[in-house]
Amino acid sequence: MSYQIKPFIEAIVISVIGGGLFHVLSLPLAWMLGPLTSVMLWEGLTTRTLVWPDFLKKSGLIILGISFGFYFTFESLKIVGPFIIPYLLITVILILISIFNSAFITKWINIDKKTSVFGSIPGGLAEMVLASEDVKANSAFVMVFQTIRLLVVLFTVPFIITQFFPHDSNAISAVMTIPDTNILSLHGLWLILPILLGIKYQHSLPAGIMIIPLAVTATISISSINIPSIPPLIFLIAQLFVGASLGKSISLTDIKLAKKYAIIYIGLACWLIVLSFGFGILLESMTTMDLPTAILSTAPGGLVEMVLTASIVGADPAIVTSLQLMRVMVIVLVAPSALKWYFSRKINDRNTIA
Repeated sequence: MSYQIKPFIEAIVISVIGGGLFHVLSLPLAWMLGPLTSVMLWEGLTTRTLVWPDFLKKSGLIILGISFGFYFTFESLKIVGPFIIPYLLITVILILISIFNSAFITKWINIDKKTSVFGSIPGGLAEMVLASEDVKANSAFVMVFQTIRLLVVLFTVPFIITQFFPHDSNAISAVMTIPDTNILSLHGLWLILPILLGIKYQHSLPAGIMIIPLAVTATISISSINIPSIPPLIFLIAQLFVGASLGKSISLTDIKLAKKYAIIYIGLACWLIVLSFGFGILLESMTTMDLPTAILSTAPGGLVEMVLTASIVGADPAIVTSLQLMRVMVIVLVAPSALKWYFSRKINDRNTIA
């Protein structure tokens, strides 16, 4: 509609300004958290209503899913093979501890268990918000708590690791290679498959609009089919699409309501980091993995920052990438469905008793 064009253009301008500012300031996830912050603040401070079509959010999630799918190759699977079982065990334990802690604190604060759990669990920000919507949690609070967790991790883990493991001039600098095929070539037609399947089956899994394209792309990549990668500019635009849409989903009123709980969730995030470091040491003792690689693999996100840190301190970026992606997939594919079943069962039990 014509009356929505101006607020849509306004949303684009505000998103680009936010992303650009975060980029200039070298803040983490600049082109996602920048638009998220700028859109949220602009609507909250000016009382203006911006327009951001839902299909842009879905397009962004599909592109991100395809991009992450390229990290899975046959070579990467062979590298991480011996580490899968102990890593999955540690991941499950870390998730269970996170769930227990975040549910336990709801005895003393006015936040429901579903919101607290999805706001604290160490998964992707966008994925947890999407999954929380499926179980009728307060997605705005989930966004706030996940943002707190993400920022705590991004500002602490790389700093701590680089302090304990100084820069290695011979560090591994090559992350897994991605095919360098022109996206406009005939090989680019392969990208249609994950897009179509993602759209068709988006509701079959939590965050399916992103996970299904990721899984399909990973399968194609492992099969050695020559498929072009997503150009960097499109990858950044996808982050902007998702960030702006998430910024639309949260208001300053929600933040004001949640701010008194911020210190609690900062504490939970710090405790999770300490535990992940301990599990990293345990993983190193159980495998042939070196300590920096093990710690960065168990750290609760984010993927890009952990991989870059790995290349600085001489850890193995390939292993960190594969295991971090495995952790996110376990959380996104298993945790939301399991939690949805658990919370639904609790509600049914109360109804039966009543």
